[in-house]
Amino acid sequence: MPPSGGKEVRMIDKLNEYAHLVIEVGLNVQKGQEVVINSPVDCAFFARLCARAAYDVGARRVHMQWRDDEISREYWLKAEDTVFDEVLPWDVERNLTLAKKNAAFLNISASNPENLKGVDPKRLERASKANNQANKEYYTMLMNSDFPWCVASIPIPSWAMKVFPGVPEEEAMDKLWNAIFDAVRIENCGGAVDRWRKHCAFLDEKSKKLNELNFKSLHYTNSIGTDLTIELPEGHVWGAGSEFSKTGIEFVANMPTEEVFTAPKRDGVNGKVVATKPLVIDGNIVKDFYMIFKDGKIVKAHAEEGEEYLLNAIKEDENACMLGEVALVQYDSPISNSGILFYNTLFDENASCHLAFGAAYPSCLKGGTELSEEELLAKGINCSTQHCDFMVGSKDLSIIGTTHDGKNIPVFVDGNFAL
Repeated sequence: MPPSGGKEVRMIDKLNEYAHLVIEVGLNVQKGQEVVINSPVDCAFFARLCARAAYDVGARRVHMQWRDDEISREYWLKAEDTVFDEVLPWDVERNLTLAKKNAAFLNISASNPENLKGVDPKRLERASKANNQANKEYYTMLMNSDFPWCVASIPIPSWAMKVFPGVPEEEAMDKLWNAIFDAVRIENCGGAVDRWRKHCAFLDEKSKKLNELNFKSLHYTNSIGTDLTIELPEGHVWGAGSEFSKTGIEFVANMPTEEVFTAPKRDGVNGKVVATKPLVIDGNIVKDFYMIFKDGKIVKAHAEEGEEYLLNAIKEDENACMLGEVALVQYDSPISNSGILFYNTLFDENASCHLAFGAAYPSCLKGGTELSEEELLAKGINCSTQHCDFMVGSKDLSIIGTTHDGKNIPVFVDGNFAL
């Protein structure tokens, strides 16, 4: 339900500003463009505002795709077992057809982090493999930024109550609303678009410095056991903030975003990394985990809770056990400083340096979006149907970059940029 009560007018103003921010900056919808909105039914009021905002800027048509936590749980628990190996062809063709028409895709990310607790992990594993294989062409287009896409979020009660346990529902929802508005730079006075432009310029400056340094490798260490060396491929590119689709439309894929990111050399990762935040995978929470890498591959992974879901994700396909993303986020950043554990990767990854196992973004290599999968692999860029971010940043994280001429330069000191 939308927020109401004495704060209704102010909240409606904020919601409208947020919807227009997502449509005009996140997706940067163009006149005559198709728009796809994927939304939980609990967020229907915000999805309607986004649809209205899209039509306001000239969208040709808005396609609504709905999902529901409760129906989803019933499906995973009770559907006939054989359906988890099937993907209906019209589900594949719908998104692929729209992607080829250069539609803009908005995903409103809001769910109960433990919605699928108790579901047979094998069902989740089988369905994930079937879905990713069937939709491989669409996901390749997404990773290549062939079309604009954006992930944004608003609270729902089950999620808010997990983030703020022991707090009455209305208060938990208010707290999560305020945290999300802060994270996406929505304030009482308007001006969010200008604030986002300044923020993207700050991130672009960091990526520019990293591209100029052209590091050969990065060495991560902290006091909880991380000691990891990540080689970077020749021709790697650091990205940040906004990016451009193949048709030249500038968009912001994640709202919020605090990261500067690139691709690692897929077979050049060695050592141990310890996660600093829980991870939500397939409606289940994975806690207190670490991974050990040798020649790029995860050779050991252990979690105190939810290990089976982590291991299933790592074996999604033959390349899912290798890293595809290196992302730098200051410990002293707005989401981190909130002190809130969101149990939602969209927010938690922007509170912490993170890595992702699975696919790399081809745009993180010069000319990468024009290369085939075989050519990307040959240049050290990982290709997979998986892409799973996990958080590794800490208050004492040190990252030392080594240049091609052997110089060691501090990139992070005590969890923050030193450049």
